[in-house]
Amino acid sequence: MTLNRELTRRNFIVTTAAAGGGMALGFYLPGPQVLAATTDLEGAISGKPWIPPTDGAGAEVNAWLLISPDDTVTIRVAQSEMGEGVFTSMPMIIAEELQCDWSKVKAEYASAHRSLQEGGVYKRMSTNGSGAVRRSREYLQQAGASARERLIQAAATEWKVPASSCTAKDSVVTHTATGRTLRYGELASAAATIQLAQEPAIKTPDQYTLMGKPLARLDTPLKVNGSAIFGADVRLPNMLFATTKTSPIVGAKVKSYDFNAIRNRPGVHSVVEFQGEDKGRGLRSGVAVVADTWWRAKTALELLPIEWDYGPNTHINSKDVALRDLEVLNEKTGAVVLDEGNALGTMKSAAQVVEAVYSAPHQAHATMEPLGCTAQVKDNRVDIWLGTQGPEGALQDAARQSGVAPENVYVHNCFLGGGFGGRGSRSEVRQAVEIAKTLGGRPVNLLWTREEDMNNDYYNPSPMAKFQAGLGADGMPVAWFNRITSDSIFYWLRPEMVANGIDRIAVGGLANMPYRIPNKRVEFIMRNKHIPVSFWRAPGVNHNIFMLESFIDEVAHASGKDPIEFRRALLSDAPHLLNVLDKVVEKADWGKSLPEGTAQGFAISDSFGTIVAEVAQVSVSKRGEVNVEKVVCALDCGNTINPLIIEHQVESCIAYGLSAALYGEITLKDGRVEQSNFDDYPIMKLGEMPEVETHFALSGGDKWGGIGEAALPAAPPAVANAIFRATGKRIRSIPFKHHDLSWG
Repeated sequence: MTLNRELTRRNFIVTTAAAGGGMALGFYLPGPQVLAATTDLEGAISGKPWIPPTDGAGAEVNAWLLISPDDTVTIRVAQSEMGEGVFTSMPMIIAEELQCDWSKVKAEYASAHRSLQEGGVYKRMSTNGSGAVRRSREYLQQAGASARERLIQAAATEWKVPASSCTAKDSVVTHTATGRTLRYGELASAAATIQLAQEPAIKTPDQYTLMGKPLARLDTPLKVNGSAIFGADVRLPNMLFATTKTSPIVGAKVKSYDFNAIRNRPGVHSVVEFQGEDKGRGLRSGVAVVADTWWRAKTALELLPIEWDYGPNTHINSKDVALRDLEVLNEKTGAVVLDEGNALGTMKSAAQVVEAVYSAPHQAHATMEPLGCTAQVKDNRVDIWLGTQGPEGALQDAARQSGVAPENVYVHNCFLGGGFGGRGSRSEVRQAVEIAKTLGGRPVNLLWTREEDMNNDYYNPSPMAKFQAGLGADGMPVAWFNRITSDSIFYWLRPEMVANGIDRIAVGGLANMPYRIPNKRVEFIMRNKHIPVSFWRAPGVNHNIFMLESFIDEVAHASGKDPIEFRRALLSDAPHLLNVLDKVVEKADWGKSLPEGTAQGFAISDSFGTIVAEVAQVSVSKRGEVNVEKVVCALDCGNTINPLIIEHQVESCIAYGLSAALYGEITLKDGRVEQSNFDDYPIMKLGEMPEVETHFALSGGDKWGGIGEAALPAAPPAVANAIFRATGKRIRSIPFKHHDLSWG
């Protein structure tokens, strides 16, 4: 009998799925328009995405693509695949210009090491800001077009004809006059040596034949059959495993620990201590236990006696912080972000003044895969394996921590089990490298527990904002005042970008709100707490649009006007916004008759270059139980690469945004984060997910907006506004779970 003691989650899924009466997995079955666009995707990507999906044979026409003799085109992807579809959308951009056979396209990660060695040949490798398409598209198109023209020139040279007499399509170059053909695989080696006199023009959207189609994602088969390797899955010969416990309070230090208490436990190898740093992307004070399995490391760490010097922050509590924020809003003048007309003077003479204070808490990234990193330090070389949104930053972190020159550091990027801004290398890389330095060349797989991931996060900022709107005799706003206090992401990560006391992310969506009001003033007061903050999906606007759109609804109600018509009047000089508003109002059948306790709410946002309007239909029981039944979304991102991926991202944004709005909060007691796992930091369950409709209101032209975050900001206020219309109760703070929404 063979006994398999390595019961991994992969083995569990495969075994239970194969067993009779075992485990049923729900999945989305795409419509015929999607199925028609798919081919056999098996093998399009290696389960280890840093490894070529082919044997590497072939010719590299440029740094972005390699063509094999059998016409397989391997396209390098410089962005990180964390569920947003870049392993499909990025190759589609290159393939559009290359005119290759899509069924023969494969993808792999571009190398951060190569990009460093070759002066940034892959340009932008950090995946953030919904920028994969909008910041990469043009040069990716250029790479595909350049390769195509080189292939055409190679064929023309072979036939001794002008290149202008040849065309390329479906991985074949054809001489139009004679019908002669050569395949890309036959031409690639010659094409790689050709230098063009000038780079060709790239296509405009009206010329696309591939982009804009709802193609199936190349990474789906790997993630269905369990062969996709995430950071937690990495296994290497002679590997050790580790997990960590960092200081329970930011600023606390390890005073002592007793290794002897666990030294003789099964499998325990060693304990490594981290010296604490208080700011930036450094290490917090803590310890790691290293063992021959992760479970043994975890259970030993739980038994390790640690004495802490808790430091100066033990008095900090969320309730006290909120009270102080409110005092600051009422007592202090902030740095002036926007000042148009005479808002303060006009407010005094307004026929009516509407005012309110809104707030939102810190929130964790709470990715399904906790953070971790595998590291090996050996012979003046460092290798790291992890899922990261910033492979170049991870490379530099590993170099700094190891003391090895960056050119001798190699990043092997894996698939990411969620990112949301939380996988930009917090401290997992530096921890793993610090541990690996002690192991004499053996690799170590570091994986945080969920509790450690919650405790050692860089959280979403926690803003509070005061709003005032002065209304004229006709009920329309004549003056607007907004003062925000919040902690600053840039204070923690890029202090040089905090100019004149203003963090532009902290005021995003508020300083540039689209509503036309003649007199406006916006102020900002920076209040940094002791816990670090960082980018969280749709940073800044995730909370600010909730506050803005909820208050606009509040002002519309005070003026006695329909919230849609009220906004239409304030957006009369913004046709691009009105176009999206009109689309969602039509598709959602705004104003339709609904049962008692059920209502629609509206919100709109313009972020990451994309306009999104959403109508949420929400029912609230008389006991106050909220059910988000449906969200209808209309968007204008200008143009599309893959509309199916856009639909998926809209659904993802709404799920993530509503989880945060309904339940999400990180609170402090005695300086410590109180939440530790999904029992006290819940997320939406499958049965709570609303039906989502996505509709396009595309403006085309040169507009290319981001998608990965754009649909999140409007979801919470649309639901909050629907709750008000259903119950008469206004929600001015997140999470909604703290509000008594009973009615009747």
